[in-house]
Order: sequence, then C-alpha cells, then structure tokens
Amino acid sequence: MRFGDLIAEHADRLAAVETRQNGKLFREMAGQAKMIAEWLYFFGGLADKVEGRVIPLDRQSVLNYTLREPLGVIGVITPWNSPLFLTVMSIAPALAAGNAVVIKPSEFTPASILDIAILAEQAGIPPGIINVVTGGQAAGAALVEHPEVAKVAFTGGTATARAIAQSVGARLGRYTLELGGKSPNIVFADASLDAAEAGVLAGIFAAGGQTCVAGSRLLVARQVYDELLTRLCERAEAIRLGDPMDKETQMGPIATAQQLKRIESTVDAARGAGAQILVGGRRASIPSLPDGLFYEPTVVAGVGNDADVSQQEIFGPVLAVIPFEDEEEAVTLANSSPYGLAAGVWTRDIKRAHRMARRLQAGTVWINTYRALAFNSPFGGYKQSGIGRANGIEAIGEYLQTKSVWCELGEEVQDPFVLKL
Repeated sequence: MRFGDLIAEHADRLAAVETRQNGKLFREMAGQAKMIAEWLYFFGGLADKVEGRVIPLDRQSVLNYTLREPLGVIGVITPWNSPLFLTVMSIAPALAAGNAVVIKPSEFTPASILDIAILAEQAGIPPGIINVVTGGQAAGAALVEHPEVAKVAFTGGTATARAIAQSVGARLGRYTLELGGKSPNIVFADASLDAAEAGVLAGIFAAGGQTCVAGSRLLVARQVYDELLTRLCERAEAIRLGDPMDKETQMGPIATAQQLKRIESTVDAARGAGAQILVGGRRASIPSLPDGLFYEPTVVAGVGNDADVSQQEIFGPVLAVIPFEDEEEAVTLANSSPYGLAAGVWTRDIKRAHRMARRLQAGTVWINTYRALAFNSPFGGYKQSGIGRANGIEAIGEYLQTKSVWCELGEEVQDPFVLKL
C-alpha cells in the first residue's frame, strides 16, 4: 500500500515518462498512473486474507487442511503500450500472494518500470522482491527458460505467447497469458446512437487503437448502418493529431516505426483487395512534428468478416465496419474470430443484452459502455486471447499453489498388516 501511495504521488512524472516512451496521450497515461494505486491497495488488502480450509473426513481422528502457498519467482514480461498499468496488473497479485517478481519490460519502454522499482525500494519492499531486467528477445528468453522461474506472466502478442507456452510447458512450468483481440462492438437498431458513437470512437481511436481491447470490428444493424457510419466518419476526420503532451491533442503518434509499417501494410492490402477506405488510410503529416510516426484515424468498409483487416489484430487506429441483419448473424460474426478478449453490445433491449452476454465468446462483455476496467473485476480472454485471469480475487489464485496436509490425531495404531474384524 505504501508502494501505491508513492506511485500516486509521482503519477504525473511517471506519466510523462510513459508518454515520451510510447507517444500515447499524457492525460491517458496520467489517468492510468493514478489508477495504479487502487490495484496495489486492493491486492495489498488481500495479502492477509489468503486462507486454506479444513476438509471434513469420515475418519474423524484425521485432520485434513489446505495451505495456500506462493509459487516462488514469477517472470513478468510486459508490452510497450501501457507499461506501468499492465505491469502492476501482474505484479500486484503476485506480490500479495508472497512471490518475488522479475520484470522484463519491453525494450521500447523500460524507463517507467525502472522508476517504479526505485519507488518500491523506497516503500520498504525488501531488496530482491521486485527486480527488473532490461533487454530484448534474448533477455525474455533467458527469463522464460530459467528453471527457477516458477511461472511466467506474459502480456503481448499471440505468436510470442505460443513460443513462451512451448518453452515453459517443456519444463512443466506455469504461465498466464494476456493476449490480443479483434473485439467486436455490436450496435443494434434500437441503441442510442449518440452513446454508441461515443463508445465506438473510444474503443478504437482512443490510445490510437494501441490497446488489446480495441473495438476494431464494428458490427452494425443494417437499419442504422448508414447513419452511424456517416457520424463516425465525420468524427474520425475531425480528430486532432499532434504532440501527446498537448492537452488539445486527441490522438498521438504510433509507438514505433515497426508498428506503423505494420498498420500501413495491412490497410494497403485491404485497399488492394477492394475495401473502401472511407476515412484516413495513410500516414499523417504534422507540420510541427515532421518526423512523427502518425497515422490517420481510418474507417474501412466493404469488407467481409473473413478479410485480414477484419480478422487480424492491427493494433492501430483502423476500424473495420460490417453490417448485419439480425441478432443471430451478429452473434455468428462476432464469434467468428480466433480471438475472444472483449465485446461491446449497444441496445436498449435488456433481454437481448443479457442473451448476447451469454452467447458471445469473450472474457469481457460491455453493455452500453466500452473499455471499462476495475481492479476488482476479473479480466482475461477466451480462445487465442489468453489463459488465466488478471484483476479481482481470481487473480491472486493464479500465483498460489495448494498443499493438502493430513494429520492423524488419534492414539490408535493403524497397522496395515493387522486385520480388524
């Protein structure tokens, strides 16, 4: 909890470091940095509530109880898009469960993680409990392969996750994987279009689409397809790109040149396959920042749900829009994806909303809202979007193992070779 206090106290400075590292808006990074304290308070409060249980047995002379024990050393590998926030989501429950952690941040964004390691020491967390190893793929591989790392908590892309699972699994280690998505935002004809418009914009253009829960597939009832699409295109064209430290900026640059190239190639391929690029679709030129890695907010229509732009995680400000006829088709389209991280449902029909929540193959379903997270609500993916859960009481269980203890309390000797009639 003292660690949380110090992070909150230094939130603006840490946010500025984050913005300089990955180009996301300062106000977004500041909001995340301030929220982090809540995660540490919550899991700090759970640290003395890890309990076993007594198990009733037929043999009443035997006491059988369980102990919940830490795993040991946890390797934590985090990405560049929200380094502090995603790191704390992993280390807070790991520490509360009694483990030590070795953090390997992205080679693009290590500075803020080094900063909080210093704050952890100032908070009184003993040396050796929170450790940071910087570097690229070689550093990550060394951590994953180390026999004394009991578990790896990885946040990032599916391809890297497969390699980690194979390596850790080969030595029968444990892992939690929080991966990407191609999350559908589903708008029914009876939805409030004002609310849906705001939610769709927040889902894909906030953070420049560089978030695992980006609502990058928009499924719209055909009755309101044209109206909503017109609204979104007008808003997307008006988004102000620029310096992420400027409070007037609405979308900052792409974090890396490599990521920008990936976005460009995906949109160019969609264009070449006949997709309609209604807005954006190219690099943006900002006169005051001529070398900035900016990409225009992009809306793509005229594509099927099986197109690459509709199926592959782009991790950028690119929205694929697909119409649907009825609820059944909306469910089919939404679930026809290898991912299952999140989904949004926009409707005034409460019965439909909860039907959809049950039928959608996603770890989080938002109804008439989008991109909401809380420290006490579990978060994780279905299918290729991950294994395990962050946040909530469930998360601390990911970093514990259970021991069953049996104790004979009676005086009678249970001789296996003496027959009792």
